[in-house]
This record gives sequence, C-alpha cells and structure tokens, in this order.
Amino acid sequence: MIPMPPPGTVLPPIPPTAPRLADDGLEQGRNYWVCDDILPNAAGIRERCLRHQGWHYGFPHAKESWPGMRFHGALDAAELAQIESRVRELTGARRLWVGTAPNGATLDFNVAQLVGEKECGARPHTDRRDLCTYAAVLYLHPDPPAASGTSFYRLRYPNGAMGGNLVGAPHKNLVDALNVRSLPPQAWYEECRVDNRFNRLLVYKAALVHSATRYFGEALEDKRLTAVFFWLAEH
Repeated sequence: MIPMPPPGTVLPPIPPTAPRLADDGLEQGRNYWVCDDILPNAAGIRERCLRHQGWHYGFPHAKESWPGMRFHGALDAAELAQIESRVRELTGARRLWVGTAPNGATLDFNVAQLVGEKECGARPHTDRRDLCTYAAVLYLHPDPPAASGTSFYRLRYPNGAMGGNLVGAPHKNLVDALNVRSLPPQAWYEECRVDNRFNRLLVYKAALVHSATRYFGEALEDKRLTAVFFWLAEH
C-alpha cells in the first residue's frame, strides 16, 4: 500500500475509461466510529476465546478465503446486546439484523478471529452491500504492537491518480465494482489508520475499502485476536 501524497500534491486525472469507486470522505462520527472500553468484561471474553477448543482453520491451513482461525459465538447474548445498543446509538440506526442472501449465504457474524503474522497480510476489501450496512471489529489483545489496527484505503490508478473509497450501487463488492478479482498492494493509497487498542470497538460503513493494517504474533496468546460483526440496518 502507498501512503497518501502530501497535501497540495497535484495528481494526474483518473483515466477516462477506468472503473471507479464512489467517494465518501472519511469522517469519524459520520462513516466510522470509535468507542473505547466498550465492554466491562473484555478480559474475561479474551480468556474465554483463547480457551475455546472448536476453532475452524482458514488460510494458509485450509482452502478458505479468510485467514487464521475463527469460531462463531464470540460474545454471549448479553454482551452482544451491549454492542448492538452502542452501535445503534452511534450510527442512528433504529434496527440492526444479520443479513441473509436469497441462496442462504450470510456473513460470519459474532466471530472470534485469531490471525498471526505469518498467516496473512493486509487485504483491502469491502463487505457485501447486500448483506451488511455496518461492520464492526472488537479488539481483544491486551498489548498489541503499533500499526496493527484497521486501515481505510482509496483506489490508486497505475498513473498515480487517486480514486474513491466506497462501493456504491448497483455493485455488491470490489469485484463487481472494478471487474477484477484482486489488485496489487500498490493499487491502494492508505488514507487512515485506527489503532488497535484493547476493548476498543471500531464501527464503519461496510462498503468502505478497509483491511486489518497488519497481523502479528506466532503463539496462540500472542496473535491478533478480534471479534467481528456485520449488520444490515434500518434508519
């Protein structure tokens, strides 16, 4: 990924025939929200996750698109209710629910995710617009290294032009919008980083291009532990 150019830098125009993303300028409190010390028992949740015996393995251990290890049911009903109450308050949503596609597909909601340094790197992406309006990540490592939270990105064209940062209608995700399965790291400007802090909840519009900034650790207790959530919303 490429750092944002200094303010005032004159960039070339976007090639006229190139695909585009929508532009939704990042603004905390409008399209992403940060809430610290979200749960009173975060240390207990972390310990419960680390003791879990039924982890499912992703890339590079199995032929999955997602990295590391995960399991469903990271939070119990009361803990999840606290998270969802705060998300409704932050976003102004009247109702949140887990989306289901016509074919029965869903996103992995309320999932603990444990990923080490050697298991994956940053992967800019968006979440499916037809299945979620908002996404959230709860950071659950007590002493994370620097630059290990979540980054937001803007499209960078081969000529250096800067594009948008959000998938808009009628597209569902980046593959639909850009008509390409993947892009190299230099195809993205890193616009913003939100730091990884224990018991911090980051909520964001799911159609924004984002990724874990990086993963870390090798032993189970040292890896980047988070819980992730995806909701459709009614305002």
